[in-house]
Amino acid sequence: MNGEKIDIVIEDGKIAEITAAGKGSGQPLNDVSGTYVSSGWIDMHVHAFPELDPYGDEIDEIGVKQGVTTIVDAGSCGADRIADLIADSKRAKTRMYAFLNISRIGLSRIDELSRLEWIDKEQVKLAIVAYEDFIVGLKARISRSVVGDSGLEPLRLARELSGDTGLPLMVHIGSGPPDIQEVIPLLQRKDIITHYLNGKTNNLFDAGGHPLQVLTDALARGVHLDVGHGTASFSFRVAEAAKRYGVGLHTISTDIYRGNRLNGPVYSMANVLTKFLSLGYSLGETIDAVTSHAADWLGKPELGRIQVGDAANLTLFTLDDERVELVDSEGERRMANRLIKAKGVVTGGEYIKCEVRA
Repeated sequence: MNGEKIDIVIEDGKIAEITAAGKGSGQPLNDVSGTYVSSGWIDMHVHAFPELDPYGDEIDEIGVKQGVTTIVDAGSCGADRIADLIADSKRAKTRMYAFLNISRIGLSRIDELSRLEWIDKEQVKLAIVAYEDFIVGLKARISRSVVGDSGLEPLRLARELSGDTGLPLMVHIGSGPPDIQEVIPLLQRKDIITHYLNGKTNNLFDAGGHPLQVLTDALARGVHLDVGHGTASFSFRVAEAAKRYGVGLHTISTDIYRGNRLNGPVYSMANVLTKFLSLGYSLGETIDAVTSHAADWLGKPELGRIQVGDAANLTLFTLDDERVELVDSEGERRMANRLIKAKGVVTGGEYIKCEVRA
């Protein structure tokens, strides 16, 4: 991924050799000469339970077909349905982990934290014990349409569950109340703020684009920032302010599901990555945010590297000089001159060609 021309030799699903271009021996993959290669892309925020409407999609449609070898479902399911999500993942070629929604009903409704009786602490704990290799954290969507009259209480309960289980929180931020100034101080080291570049009035930057003090303090505590683009949670204007003041870039994720994959403004991981190139981030900075940074947060560094002896976990992509129109969640449109296109992945011992709108 540093521009060096290399051959990667794969034997029995593992990386056997990394050598200078033309020096490797074996049967070459079709149509991949001259592509960039990185460790497999990781999407830290997706919705991959197809039964849910509107927030659902097929695992491989938002995984390997997008150039993404690892996805993390961001709270589609609570304790009631997490077993079904895991069963789905076992039939997919995409590696999958999940944040467990603290509401047992998950996203079967979009106000899943509006009734506190849906937060069943014992069921949360039982699910975590049963699926400890799959669940990487707890998800709480803390915005007005989700919590209703419950205010900050769901986040306080999530904080208690985090303490009891040792799992970090992923906290969705959006329209208030609760006010962002009350939400962020409750987050601790390794907790994730997702949608941190949203353009709503209740966001993390003031009218002049300066980061709020609660954000600065959270970063000092080790809170992690995740993009979570989604249908309504990414603003070019806010992203420019974040870059201007050196905020981020931790992990880039899509918050993808069927609707915003087919109709935009997300479309694909490659499309979201192209937006960050257009903001002035380097290719290396952009790809690190979907490889090594995400792998480090997951505590699975092998997913973010290319190393002899590791299982082959690769994404192949091109960077094309092509004029393209990009759109954010506010409907603002920008023209870009470089476009990332996912071409294929190597995972599970096979090469899979991507099928994606760039």
